[in-house]
Amino acid sequence: MFEYDIPIESFREKISEQIRKNQFIRYKIIGYSHCKRKIESFTFGEKGKKILLAGCFHGLEWITYFVLVKFIEEIIEKKFEIKNRITIIPCVNPDGVEISLKGAEYAGIYKNLVKKIGNEKWQSNARGVDINHNFDAGWKKLRELEKKNNITGPSNTRYGGEFPESEPETQAIVNLCNSEKFDLAFAFHSQGEEIYWHYGDKTPEESFEIAKKIADLTGYRISSPEGLAVGGGFKDWFIEKFQKPGFTIEIGKGENPLPIDELNNIYSVLKSTLTASVSE
Repeated sequence: MFEYDIPIESFREKISEQIRKNQFIRYKIIGYSHCKRKIESFTFGEKGKKILLAGCFHGLEWITYFVLVKFIEEIIEKKFEIKNRITIIPCVNPDGVEISLKGAEYAGIYKNLVKKIGNEKWQSNARGVDINHNFDAGWKKLRELEKKNNITGPSNTRYGGEFPESEPETQAIVNLCNSEKFDLAFAFHSQGEEIYWHYGDKTPEESFEIAKKIADLTGYRISSPEGLAVGGGFKDWFIEKFQKPGFTIEIGKGENPLPIDELNNIYSVLKSTLTASVSE
């Protein structure tokens, strides 16, 4: 079992100090996981476009946490000129991350379920629901496809739950979006170095141009998901619900989990895109 301690307490201390000093950051707990772990958001800026950056929908993709935390720390240290209102959720699925990194014992009351399923390549939350299959966008169609692929109940990946938005992690980000009415949303996943930008006939016209700009900045490929990757995801729901641009960005390349020593390379590729979200 690979183990890596996410330095979340030291990160919180740095955030708390900044809030005490000048309220540069607005911190909020937007919800709790099944195991009562906090789902946290960090907001910068007051004006301009309202933009959401979110990571760790999947437990195995914990490197997205480090990318977003590194960006938060750079905002704090360098204080980019902030022209937009940026909200960052480093970890949508904290239970899944802990299970992926440390094993079934970190699933709380669900540890026996996780042990039964087997926690290798764990993408889901503690209850065996894949958060990025749990959003209310094409959920029924996706659920039927899951069944055809013998995904009939709690699993380490691709089980969409008993009904849309059944999970507290999904509910937390849905409630935040309904409240904040973001203009753009970016979901960070790994891996593949791809950009997904389209879902259904409500995809805004400007979405492709934004995707093209990100592709030019990163060298990532503009792509379209297929099969079990279509529907049920956050990006799909955001586009369908708000008719605003939503994107999935698959960072890095290789086999999940991507090694932590790839972080600096991945971040250097994404930095221009992240900075543009703040300052353009």
